[in-house]
Amino acid sequence: MRRRARTAPPAPLPQLRGVDPVRVRLPAGGTWATVREHLVERLSGAAPGAVAQMFDEGRIVAADGRPVAPDAPYEAGMFVWFHRELPEEAAVPFPLEVVHRDDHLVVADKPHFLATTPRGTHVTETALARLRRELGIPTLGAAHRLDRLTAGLVLFTVRPEERGAYQTLFRDRLVRKVYEAVAPYDPALALPRTVRSRIVKERGVLAAREVPGEPNAVTLVEAVEHRADGLARYRLTPATGQTHQLRVHMSALGVPILGDPLYPVVTGPGPAGDFRRPLQLLARELEFTDPVTGTEHRFRSGRVLRAWASYPQWAGQ
Repeated sequence: MRRRARTAPPAPLPQLRGVDPVRVRLPAGGTWATVREHLVERLSGAAPGAVAQMFDEGRIVAADGRPVAPDAPYEAGMFVWFHRELPEEAAVPFPLEVVHRDDHLVVADKPHFLATTPRGTHVTETALARLRRELGIPTLGAAHRLDRLTAGLVLFTVRPEERGAYQTLFRDRLVRKVYEAVAPYDPALALPRTVRSRIVKERGVLAAREVPGEPNAVTLVEAVEHRADGLARYRLTPATGQTHQLRVHMSALGVPILGDPLYPVVTGPGPAGDFRRPLQLLARELEFTDPVTGTEHRFRSGRVLRAWASYPQWAGQ
């Protein structure tokens, strides 16, 4: 008879600066004598003595909210919660604007350099954590993600039980997304055109790459306008959602997006707190039928890409 999976109880700890506590389920099949012994091994990347200190300070709790004793015996299937040490982060000095809010959705216009959700070294300086704090909605969750370096529209859900319905829209490509980019102008490049290629992104490798094979990435590229300084504004409409798809396709066409630290050459991210020359890519429009209310939504970012408004200002000249 198949054993039913143990359901996680609600978190006994509140959010910290808009960030959820970490939940750990103790696995079966181990030889750990205590909960502490397992967590010391599991969190081996933490600073020396950090896990022991968390136990001593009562910061690791069980489902009832009570601190787990340092010598508590190991119990497979048990859930414990704690708040990780929040990293020191350079504040992203650009506004996060709300363009729509109702009982189900929050649509935000995210600035460049702000991650969508907590990940890696970007935790409190993320759109999700900021909105939870600023709007007072602890249940807010992201329906999809936008690259940290890309600005523009991101959709968040208010009610956890509805999140799956909105995430399914993105998974099933039922959301029309339109992007805008500033890149060099090439009079020899025939546009509009639909770019199709196969893109792979390997874990631990910064840049994605195109490889032979069945296309998994499709983008309609259109030129909106160009000017005498050699720059053009492009409209990009992806039919798929591969990692870095628009950046890879623009680079492959010979017109890489301004400010891109990965394509065509990996130069790596700048130092923390360096907000110069943002990637000139903007998620301009989101259009979809609301799966909960049936409302036809069309949202548009009001941002202007800096290199188009004033190239010398963007370039720091």
